[in-house]
Amino acid sequence: METDRYRINIMVKTAYVESQSEPDSNRYVFAYTITITNSGTVSAQLITRHWVITDANNRVQEVRGEGVVGEQPHLEPGMSFEYTSGAVLETPVGSMQGSYQLRAEDGTEFDASISPFTLATPHTLH
Repeated sequence: METDRYRINIMVKTAYVESQSEPDSNRYVFAYTITITNSGTVSAQLITRHWVITDANNRVQEVRGEGVVGEQPHLEPGMSFEYTSGAVLETPVGSMQGSYQLRAEDGTEFDASISPFTLATPHTLH
C-alpha cells in the first residue's frame, strides 16, 4: 500500500516552564518535546514545519520555517529524531497543532500532521 511507504509518527510531551514565565505580565512559557519516527518503508527528510498556536483568548500565532531547531533531519525507516522547543502564550492554557513537510528519497513530498495538543499550567485543567 502506498501510504505505508510514507508514514511518520509524532509523539508530543509538554511542560510548563515556571522559571521563565511571568504570570503577572501574562507571559506563560511552555516547552514541548517532539519525537518524530519514520514508520514508513522509505527514508525521508524533514524540510519545513508549520505550527498553529492558539491561546485561551483565541489569539492565533502561525509559525512556518525550515526544519526544526535549525536542523532538517534525515530519517531512515525505523529511525527517530527528538527535539525540544518552546512557545510563549499570554494565557495559562492554549493549544498547538501543525504539520511537517517531508521529502522522501524517491522525491515524493508529503505532510505529516501533528494532532492538536494542550499547553497548560499545572492545576489549570482537571
